[in-house]
Amino acid sequence: MPTVLAIIPARQGSKSIPHKNIRSIAGKPMLAYSIEHALSSKKIDRVIVSTDSELYADIAKQFGAEVPFLRPDEISQDHSTDLEVFQHTLHWLKENENYIPDICVHLRPTHPVRNPADIDMMIEIILSDNTLDSVRSVVESPETPYKMWFQDETGKLSPVIKTDIREAYNQPRQILPKTYLQNASIDIVRTSTLLEKNSMTGDRIQGYIMQEIFDIDYESQLSEVSARLNSVANDVPSGHTKKVKSFCFDIDGVIATLTPDNDYTKADCNPMMVAAVNALYDAGHEIILFTARGTKTGIDWSETTREQMKRWGVRYHDLRFGKPAAEYYIDDRMLSFDDLYKLVKK
Repeated sequence: MPTVLAIIPARQGSKSIPHKNIRSIAGKPMLAYSIEHALSSKKIDRVIVSTDSELYADIAKQFGAEVPFLRPDEISQDHSTDLEVFQHTLHWLKENENYIPDICVHLRPTHPVRNPADIDMMIEIILSDNTLDSVRSVVESPETPYKMWFQDETGKLSPVIKTDIREAYNQPRQILPKTYLQNASIDIVRTSTLLEKNSMTGDRIQGYIMQEIFDIDYESQLSEVSARLNSVANDVPSGHTKKVKSFCFDIDGVIATLTPDNDYTKADCNPMMVAAVNALYDAGHEIILFTARGTKTGIDWSETTREQMKRWGVRYHDLRFGKPAAEYYIDDRMLSFDDLYKLVKK
């Protein structure tokens, strides 16, 4: 099984909010939330905090993280990069423990609102597609960059985005392409991308769409995030459990790509949907797969279908050739991925 390491960078210097990473928020140091999220993940094997502070290290250990070293001062400055921090951690672990993880999870302590199910889904995505270098959480941009400008020293404007769309900056926002903003919540990256490509993302980056940003940069944001954390904590009353549901997934057009002439041997998987299915499975829900393969032609696709599900890492309880009864139907004509995403996060 691939090994997965969570790295939480938490240096002590912060100009906007002094000691921001350990600032008390909703009753806990901000750093504690990211540690708890990592420890709640079903996919993460180890959780390490990289810090230059003995105090931060003690707090991190109290909440269950490892702090096997203190980060050198030269990579703990305002302009130090995430890549320097991650490469230092990986080199230290290799030299001192002969430990080399396959996947690294970047959890910033300044984003204390996070669903561990998202972490697991993003790990599933990168594990299900060997061509990906990384998976990055994003939100839809609140403002379109097609209407943004650079200004030169003479005051002349030039559009930020060069495009074939004629005068995109004068077009209605609704017809312009959607754009997305990284929200600093979760990044999943291969160790090979960090060490061999010297990059935090690499070239092939899968976007994972979220709905909100809770990255804290300023004092004014603390009360809003604190209120959200208190709300999350009170979401499920003590002693209550979530109801287990049955989810029924069509295979072609949902889990698998559609293929010409119904030659299902040429089908490929949809990594985002496989990750969603597996997250629901891991949460204890019943997963039923169904397909109409061979219904009209009489061809038996059962062996091919089962082999594909195994090869793509799809976890399920039952596979049926036909359309069974279930509480939810997820296929290319019914429930959208956005709707499914909301259900997964519940």
